[in-house]
Amino acid sequence: MQIFLDTADIEAITARAGGGLVDGVTTNPSLIAASGADIFERIAQICAAVDGPVSAEVVATDLDAMLAEGRKLAAVAPNVVVKLPLTPDGLKACHVFASEGVQTNVTLCFSVNQALLAAKAGASYISPFVGRVEDMGGDGMDLLMGIREVYDHFGYETELLAASLRSPAHVEAAARIGCDVVTIPPKVFDQMIRHPLTDAGLEAFLADWKKTGRGGLA
Repeated sequence: MQIFLDTADIEAITARAGGGLVDGVTTNPSLIAASGADIFERIAQICAAVDGPVSAEVVATDLDAMLAEGRKLAAVAPNVVVKLPLTPDGLKACHVFASEGVQTNVTLCFSVNQALLAAKAGASYISPFVGRVEDMGGDGMDLLMGIREVYDHFGYETELLAASLRSPAHVEAAARIGCDVVTIPPKVFDQMIRHPLTDAGLEAFLADWKKTGRGGLA
């Protein structure tokens, strides 16, 4: 399973990009706005910091403007994935980009039916929003399972990218379902690494070694 960071904070990305743990990055207009950076400059910086896919979202809502913005974003770097809203014009733009060989991430998905349509339009990625579904009393993991079942049944190549994940438990559940990708805030990425028993075990090992009076192994 691939792990993407969901942020436009270049420092947060570069601090975690080493070691082969981060496979890509997703951004959205809200994250870009919070960064205070120019969208094209920031996307270029992120694309230089990671080797994998970087989702950059259009802000237009009509087809022609989506295509114009998407092409401009795709020209920033070879690893840009054009992010499109799951709307009628967004799906049409997705189909056009698929025919042009431009990768797309169809976002704001909240139902299996929407995910089915995105796959038929040729989306490279579909982004169901788990946390927001649960905010409305729904079952976000059931949504992921439904999409996984349909995609596997019909052999769609669209990758299932679980978004709006808010905890390591969300990540684990998405992995068990078989999501191709999860995208998570840096905070959740850091939480995945830590465990109190790991910390306690390391502290005990080091304390025992210190008792020997020896230094490091180098």
